[in-house]
Amino acid sequence: MRAALLQAHGLDGLDVARVAAPEPGPGEALIRVETVAVNQLDLNVIAGNGPGAAAKLPRVLGIDPAGVIVDVGVGVDRSRIGEPVVVKPNVPCGRCDACRAGRESTCPSQTVVGVHRDGGAAEFVVVPAVVAFDRSGLDAATATAAVHSLPIVLNAVDAAGVRAGDRLLVTGAGGTLGRAAIELGVHLGADVTAATRHPLADAPEDVRVVVTGPAADLAGALDADERFDAVVDVSGSAALLGQAIAALAWGGRAAFCAASVDTRLEIDARDFYLGRKRLVGVASADLDQVRRALDLVREGAVRPRIGARYPLEDVRRAYREFPTTPGKVIIDVR
Repeated sequence: MRAALLQAHGLDGLDVARVAAPEPGPGEALIRVETVAVNQLDLNVIAGNGPGAAAKLPRVLGIDPAGVIVDVGVGVDRSRIGEPVVVKPNVPCGRCDACRAGRESTCPSQTVVGVHRDGGAAEFVVVPAVVAFDRSGLDAATATAAVHSLPIVLNAVDAAGVRAGDRLLVTGAGGTLGRAAIELGVHLGADVTAATRHPLADAPEDVRVVVTGPAADLAGALDADERFDAVVDVSGSAALLGQAIAALAWGGRAAFCAASVDTRLEIDARDFYLGRKRLVGVASADLDQVRRALDLVREGAVRPRIGARYPLEDVRRAYREFPTTPGKVIIDVR
């Protein structure tokens, strides 16, 4: 089995190698992989930083593979063999109070495909069957592009309580997560303002775009007295998130999905509590939100953008060029 195998930290430690084909254990499914995406989490594993430091090398990368189930372990319905599926990387424990309540995104013991166990940048991957979702009606690349990013954004939109008529501010709107947040807001009937460092040439007609510039000056881009009912921040910038929280109206709700740019958040505590504002961090999604997200793609409400595709043999180049590629970067395994 060929695999994108990381044997030492850094891109020089990444290679395409032949490793033994995995076999499914109890509760698991064996998937013949067609596509997998490049993600920031992979770069963390490659660098040995942040959540990626949990990976024990050597490790096969790839958190969001799509393919077809070709075998299952004990306890998995064998009728699933032949099912086209896509994998959500966060694996809940299934036993804690959060999992029993259907809030798998807050499971304190969740593990991640491609970090704590071998991932899907390989011809075959074994995953718990519970995180292999039916992708019928979606091609592999589209399913891969949607399954990780979109459910997280959907969780953030849910956490921020976005509903029809809300004034919604999306910060970091120019990236993959931001585009998804814009489309979800429009789908829900919100009045969407998209804040981005650069103009969005293809934003929906009914979405207002404000350009913060490279300095991410949100306050300077908005009207002085402008306020929003909800904020979904996907920028990764704590400084920008702080400005967005300041722009919340009375009882405003904010949710954020990343902290990759800077991490020290500063807010006006008096304004926050007197204004009855709320803030939620979102880093994963419930299993039901994954199903809902895939349904939204099937319905055409959200259209995952694929920026580039590479064969598995060019996996190093895919990771090298990922930071500057707009849209999802897909690796074609087969």
